[in-house]
Amino acid sequence: MKNTFIHYDALKEAKLQTTPFPYCVIPNFIRPEFVETLTEHFPKISHGGSIPASSVERHATFRPFIEELEGTILKNVIAEKFSLDLTNKPTMLTLRGMTRERDGVIHTDSKSKLITLLLYMNPTWESDGGKLRLLKNAHSLDDYVEEISPLAGSCVIFQVTRNGWHGHHPYVGKRLSLQLNYLASDAALHKHFNHHRFTAWLKRIFKRNQETY
Repeated sequence: MKNTFIHYDALKEAKLQTTPFPYCVIPNFIRPEFVETLTEHFPKISHGGSIPASSVERHATFRPFIEELEGTILKNVIAEKFSLDLTNKPTMLTLRGMTRERDGVIHTDSKSKLITLLLYMNPTWESDGGKLRLLKNAHSLDDYVEEISPLAGSCVIFQVTRNGWHGHHPYVGKRLSLQLNYLASDAALHKHFNHHRFTAWLKRIFKRNQETY
């Protein structure tokens, strides 16, 4: 499929793993000719936490990429790969620009999420920390089935399950990523969106106060 940011053929060809939970890794999720431009124009986020994509200023080049991520073509491809019915399921797209010491602890995603897509946008990555690991259990970051370095264009998609444990060793600093979720209901969307929007507002106020004093 031409004239798209997303490399749909790479997604379709990626092997769906089923153990310990359904997931696939796509190292070249973004078409190579767009990686540098999209990385360069990733929204500026100077604090930790997830920010709704609708709450940040987006460069003219980045805006259609966001729209494609939230579009029906990607939803249909993912639905087919995971054998799920995502018809009328709402999407939630958030961005991260910084990782904090407390980020990366072992966890599973909320049951209101059906699918999680994590896409990384870092031109280089030299640290051992900050590499996402898909885990066999809730007890050890070193007992994993897959490790994904957060290099630009690298993507992992997984079905949210009760045993969908994941995390990473600590890393503090700039770490660019997008998270796309397909949610169970509109009520779940409103709950998640209001939470992220409120926390983003608090972080802006806190940062502003720090700069004042």
